[in-house]
Amino acid sequence: MSLRMLISLIIGVLPGSHVTSANADADELSKAVAALSAVGPNAQGHREAQSAWKNVAAAGPDRIPDLLASLDAAGPLARNWIRAAIEAVVDRARTSGSPVPQDDIEAFIRDVAHTPAARRLAYEILTQFDGSARERLLAGFLDDPSTELRREAIDRLVDDAEKANGPTEKTAALKRAFAASRDLDQIKDLAAKLEKLGEQVDLPSHFGFVTQWKLIGPFDNTGEKGFDVAYPPEESTDILKKHVGKNGTEVGWIDYVTSDKHGNVDLNAALGKNKGATAYALTTFRSAQPRSVDIRIGSNNAIKVWVNGKLCDSRKAYHSGFEIDQYTSRAELHEGSNEILVKVCENEQTESWAQDWNFQLRVCDSVGTAIFSTDRIATK
Repeated sequence: MSLRMLISLIIGVLPGSHVTSANADADELSKAVAALSAVGPNAQGHREAQSAWKNVAAAGPDRIPDLLASLDAAGPLARNWIRAAIEAVVDRARTSGSPVPQDDIEAFIRDVAHTPAARRLAYEILTQFDGSARERLLAGFLDDPSTELRREAIDRLVDDAEKANGPTEKTAALKRAFAASRDLDQIKDLAAKLEKLGEQVDLPSHFGFVTQWKLIGPFDNTGEKGFDVAYPPEESTDILKKHVGKNGTEVGWIDYVTSDKHGNVDLNAALGKNKGATAYALTTFRSAQPRSVDIRIGSNNAIKVWVNGKLCDSRKAYHSGFEIDQYTSRAELHEGSNEILVKVCENEQTESWAQDWNFQLRVCDSVGTAIFSTDRIATK
């Protein structure tokens, strides 16, 4: 069942029925859009949205760009209501043969200030009315901040690569596609295609995995209590200091560089096989400018992440899987040196699948494009 059909049934309007006049009054339309934008969790604004949706769905096709723009500030639930109303307007225009403002919709798509979801919907609408839009626009989406639009452009480039005249042209197209790829499945598929052609693929650099670390541990995590204990590295990251670790042993910081293609930091290999243990990993990330970044981490273990002493992620979950970009948080980097500290807690489960003590971390923008420390050493 489509989203529009579901909302239509909720408010008692059958799909395909005539809602009201094709052109709602501008003021009434603005109020109706505001009512849909106010929809939130726990049935917030739901009653008001039932009647407002009918007014928005009755708008003329000339109002499609305005309705698309209202998606920019809408929350997830409100976005569903507004999108369903836009689809009703589009369906009515297509059925009746009424024109839509194609130039304005295309301008909306090209304006990356709009949210990716709104631009993607605009693209879907435009291609229904303009058969040449896909060919005209796709090439410009390879570096688009909308991963959905980017994905389609990459798929098109891969199709072109398969039709290439020779291996050189095919490899060049696949390299372009790989460089633009941000979705994990696309990256994996393109890496495999390039390797099959004899190309070396630098996954650590493509993702932006941090590969150089200082490690210290083990500290105690018996009974999983260590997760909430502030061990000395949380108070001071002086790498010259030694501390009392698990079972009274002395522990100090060691250098560690991972050569794993997915940036995996294997704490069992670095610090010895341990159960009920806590470790810390520290890296200095040098930024060319102040900026907001994504800190994306994957781990089989409970983790905490600090950036410049500020806690930006905390996940007390053990052996729930290990995936690239498993957890994402936002952080602010200063110009120059920034400290990233990771706490990784392993529990005492003895099953074979519960033996990994590890993590991977990368720094990127919100699209997933790697951001590098200015002193990053090239992947060997």
